[in-house]
Amino acid sequence: MEKEIYFAGGCFWGVEHFFKGVHGVTDVRCGYANGIPDNPSYEEVYTDKTGHAETVRVRYNDERISLQELTRLFFATIDPSLLNRQGHDEGTRYRTGVFYTSEDDAAVLRQEFARQEELLHQEMPEAAMQTELLPLSKFFPAEEYHHDYLDKNPGGYCHLDFKVFVYLQLYQDLKALLEGETDSVARMSEAAALIAERMKFFWTGFYRVIGRELVLGPFQGPAACLRIGFGRGVCGTSWKQARTIVVPDVEEFPGHIACSSLSRSEIVVPLFDADGKVTAVLDIDSTSVGTFDRTDASFLRLIADLV
Repeated sequence: MEKEIYFAGGCFWGVEHFFKGVHGVTDVRCGYANGIPDNPSYEEVYTDKTGHAETVRVRYNDERISLQELTRLFFATIDPSLLNRQGHDEGTRYRTGVFYTSEDDAAVLRQEFARQEELLHQEMPEAAMQTELLPLSKFFPAEEYHHDYLDKNPGGYCHLDFKVFVYLQLYQDLKALLEGETDSVARMSEAAALIAERMKFFWTGFYRVIGRELVLGPFQGPAACLRIGFGRGVCGTSWKQARTIVVPDVEEFPGHIACSSLSRSEIVVPLFDADGKVTAVLDIDSTSVGTFDRTDASFLRLIADLV
């Protein structure tokens, strides 16, 4: 069954291009939403006096992709803590939001927004969610030259980091590869290999929770620590706190365990079972300081959910 949802995520050129690459999406259209005048021009919207937000209408086959998954992908492309700003673009037309047309969708979205607020609080305890969740009041397609803008203008302006599109392809390829596989070690092995191949990180692997220790599982990279205690190092802390931890400089992390002196920055993402218990962690290291940010954290959480 074809359904539709509306995402405002900053400049609509990049948001449109992103969702055009999502499997299960059947049509994406740039436009202006939830303002006052009908059929506004881009020049009018640009003044920030119309109340419209640059928005994309996403039509999708709900037998191939769910609204929940679409919304999680959307949140992976934005910073929900920013008010009226994404990337270098500022103004109310660049505010973020999800606009729905059915109450059934609203119930799903409210649950997902609660999850995203919790993740935001873990990442930035003082930050507040600035992304709107509202019914769609109006939507008007943008001028023709805005549609497929980045296809018509390769290398044209896009506020999204290029790695967003790399991660999307990685996520979707891994989803297809893991379909039907029930063995957890096989799933971890495939994920570690594909992440390492696509992202070229120094070390990518999993540690499995066995008793009160993390035990080395499938990985790609040089030899690593075999066992890590509960609450020790970045991996053990991620397990203990049940949250993703991004470390810009490992030398500044208290109690860091140096499995390799070449590791300079790190991200660790916990994997959960159906009861919310941590069963493993995904550990990724880089030889450069400051490699990982919220884009990495968001997409690697999606990948951890797959595994």
